[in-house]
Amino acid sequence: MSETRKTAIIIGSGIGGLSLGIRLQAAGYDTTIVEALDKPGGRAYVRQQDGFTFDMGPTVLTVPHFIEELFALERDEPGLDALDFPDEILPKTAHATELRIREGWSSGPRTHEYVKIRPILPFYRIYFDDGTYFDYDGDPESTRRQIEAIEPADLEGYERFHRDARAIFERGFLELGYTYFGDPWSMIKVIPDLFKLDAVRSLFGFTARYFKSDKLRQVFSFETLLIGGNPLRVPAIYAMIHFVEKTWGIHFAMGGTGALVDGFVRKYEELGGTMRYDASVDEILIEKRTAKGVRLHTGEELHADLVVSNADYATTYMKLIDKKHRTWNPDWKVKALRYSMSLVVIYFGFEKREGETLDLQHHNIILGPRYEELLTDIFDRKKLADDFSQYLHIPTLTDPSLAPEGHHAAYTLIPVPHNGSGLNWDEIGEGFVDKVLGMLDDEGFIPGLRERVVTKSFITPDYFEGKLQAYLGNAFGVEPRLEHSAWFRPHNRSEDITNLYLVGASAQPGAGTPSVMMSAKMTCRAIVEDHGVQAEKPERSEISEPAAAK
Repeated sequence: MSETRKTAIIIGSGIGGLSLGIRLQAAGYDTTIVEALDKPGGRAYVRQQDGFTFDMGPTVLTVPHFIEELFALERDEPGLDALDFPDEILPKTAHATELRIREGWSSGPRTHEYVKIRPILPFYRIYFDDGTYFDYDGDPESTRRQIEAIEPADLEGYERFHRDARAIFERGFLELGYTYFGDPWSMIKVIPDLFKLDAVRSLFGFTARYFKSDKLRQVFSFETLLIGGNPLRVPAIYAMIHFVEKTWGIHFAMGGTGALVDGFVRKYEELGGTMRYDASVDEILIEKRTAKGVRLHTGEELHADLVVSNADYATTYMKLIDKKHRTWNPDWKVKALRYSMSLVVIYFGFEKREGETLDLQHHNIILGPRYEELLTDIFDRKKLADDFSQYLHIPTLTDPSLAPEGHHAAYTLIPVPHNGSGLNWDEIGEGFVDKVLGMLDDEGFIPGLRERVVTKSFITPDYFEGKLQAYLGNAFGVEPRLEHSAWFRPHNRSEDITNLYLVGASAQPGAGTPSVMMSAKMTCRAIVEDHGVQAEKPERSEISEPAAAK
């Protein structure tokens, strides 16, 4: 008689939770994902509004073969081997780079069964406050031409930056990408290499070594804002993002990131996984320091062999686990960490004008008049400044199906302090949104926008704190700083509670779509190390029947 499969409950259906669900199902576990919202995605939730489709969260996809690996998994094929990258991984010429970006590795045999992923060029258009811009597309010749136009003296610096960022990428991503820092020694072993690569100074400080131009320092350091990191504080190991993008490009899921989420749900359910929506968790059930299941807000209890939280780290420990069970993660320690900034995100649809071609790209970074001082206002002073920078996303330039005919769908994302600031968004939110949209109109990014808007809504840090249950309304979990890196970042295997694990943005390795998929593989490996692969194929065993609330 074959042994019954082990059961698992995953709290949250963000991309990290779904990726882990797929991996656990492939490893032979019977898994249930409980989601507080009425549909999947977490931060990648989709808003349908007046005929428009808006991704509410992540829109930038990199490393598409991470996605392909998930779709290629089958039952009892967990795919937990070492990090495998194709041969000839680093493009050697501008032509090779362009081919990899245009053809990508998103065209694998299984991905197309679930979602269509399209490369985007340029990756970003970066607008400076003087009205000029830089089209970042990963093409070395295009990059050099634009650098020369801004500051000819920085061409030599770019060559050195390119060389040193590549070295960080090879060591930090290709070699250490899936390293789980579960003990101090695992981190101590790599410290000499990080110092040798100069990867422990701040990213902005690292970039400033190579570029005299303030514009170019901004071009080659801004990306960490898209994962909640302050370029003035994140370690320079994040220079590897430059090479991650150069190597595999920037991609977009046709239909929006929500289409990728739907593909993940479909794959998960095909492997036998169960989804439950409107199932907010009030408590992780613990007996003798061992996770036994969860209690939902309805009082219903679900029991399982192990529990994984894809929820916010601080929320997981301070709200879902009684403090008497916690010695490694007491409240004071959880609160002592620094949490990422928050966001105001404005979702709006506007009319197209006949014959008009917007002078915008799919992904646009619009920088304000200040860079370092604005970052300090947001992250350190917790102050809402008069000026702002923003990421303007116009997906209908790539996929018109996201808006009614004759219209564009767009969102613009503005980094703001988290709710530790004490700002009252009920009072200031509407005025701030009007100011941002007015700027897009007045400065000619979308001329006549005020009159062309046909639908509009927005979220503030209150959405992240309330709806998404993120501590202080943070948007990306624990802030990626040197003191929150490697072993110092929340661990994917809980030290407090046996059979409790974490996955997603707050856990290792960090925030961002590729990172949370990496987190899922790391967490799955930890679970398999602890519980083994369930190789038998009996009939699916259910999560134990709900117990009556006590």
